[in-house]
Amino acid sequence: MNHYELLFVLKPTLTDEETKAQIAKIQDSVTAQEATIVATDDIGMRKLAYPVEKNERGYYTVVYFQAPGAAISEIERQLRINEEILKFMTVKYTNKKEIAQFTKMAEAIVSKQKAKEEISAEAETPAKEEAPAKEETPATKEAPAEESPAATEA
Repeated sequence: MNHYELLFVLKPTLTDEETKAQIAKIQDSVTAQEATIVATDDIGMRKLAYPVEKNERGYYTVVYFQAPGAAISEIERQLRINEEILKFMTVKYTNKKEIAQFTKMAEAIVSKQKAKEEISAEAETPAKEEAPAKEETPATKEAPAEESPAATEA
C-alpha cells in the first residue's frame, strides 16, 4: 500500500450541504478502490491563484489515504468526470522521510478534529444553573450625587 495525498478544489457556488455531499462522494470513490482514508482536512473557501472556469474562489479539501498503485488511475478518472471539481492533484509519498511527514500531517489533522469535537461536545452540554442574582431594592440604590454650590459658582 502506497501513501497518497489528494487535494481537490470544489466550485464556490455549492451550498454547504452540496459541498459535504461532494466530499463524501469523493471519499466513497476512494474507499471503493480498496483504499484506506487516514485523515481528511477541510481547509475551506480560499482565493484561487488565478481564475478557473471564471471562478475566483474555491473550497479546498485534502484527503490523506493509503491505496494500491493501480487504484489511483480510477480515482483520478472519477475526479475528472465530476463537474463540481475545479482542480485536483494527487501526490505519492515514497521514501521514508516523506512517509514520516505523511504520518505526522495525518496525526495532526486527526488530533485537531478530536479537539474540535471535544469543544463542540462541551458547548452542547448545558451549564449548571446558578442562583438568580439579588435584585436591588429602591432603598439600597444610591441617589445621584448632588453638586455642591461651590462647584457651580466657579
